[in-house]
Amino acid sequence: LGVAISIGLPADGDISSADKAIAAHGVEILKRTIALTRDLGGRKVAGILSTSHGLQTEAPTRDQWNRSAATLAKVAETAKAAGVTLNLEIVNRFESNLLNTAAQGLAFIEDTGSDNIFLHLDTFHMNIEEADVGLAIRHAAKKIGYVHIGESHRGFLGTGNIDFAAILDALTAIGYSDDLSFESFSSEIVDENLSKKTAIWRNLWTDNMELARHARRFIAIGLETARRKAELVSSSHRP
Repeated sequence: LGVAISIGLPADGDISSADKAIAAHGVEILKRTIALTRDLGGRKVAGILSTSHGLQTEAPTRDQWNRSAATLAKVAETAKAAGVTLNLEIVNRFESNLLNTAAQGLAFIEDTGSDNIFLHLDTFHMNIEEADVGLAIRHAAKKIGYVHIGESHRGFLGTGNIDFAAILDALTAIGYSDDLSFESFSSEIVDENLSKKTAIWRNLWTDNMELARHARRFIAIGLETARRKAELVSSSHRP
């Protein structure tokens, strides 16, 4: 198994902030996370890295965007020297005001000018924000570095309203073969502070091993089905 660390920057560590002390704290957090990832033998830092994690009450500004992009460009060089990539999680509007769609993420990465920054896509968030999740995945194909698979209610896969067949078809079509990580939350299990930030008010499960085994089977079957469909539609079947 590989190692990847996913974090969300706190309000007092928002690298997009005009307050230099707050931004500097965010850089410190990112550098510590990069070092820890390297020391554990990992190669990816993911999560909400471009701004702080949590509900914002104001629209983002161009200055905020530019500050974040310039800062992450520098941090990405530190990460590159450590053999670690940065993967920006694209989350819904209630957890960040800066990057809510894959297209925004691509534009942001372009503005950093870095070749060591990629997208961290999450099916839960994409189901809220993207016009078409499959098309968004295809559009972002070259920059996807990490993927979270999660259900619409954050519980057992296949029991919500997300079209995982379309998502896995898209990932198969673009040849994605990197990390797929299952993510789920339950009020009884998850840290209280994280539960509040992500609005996890219901106890959807208590047995994490049962949940994980189900997710493993669900994703494996879904990927195999997507692969078989891709083979069928690309086969000429000449007599």
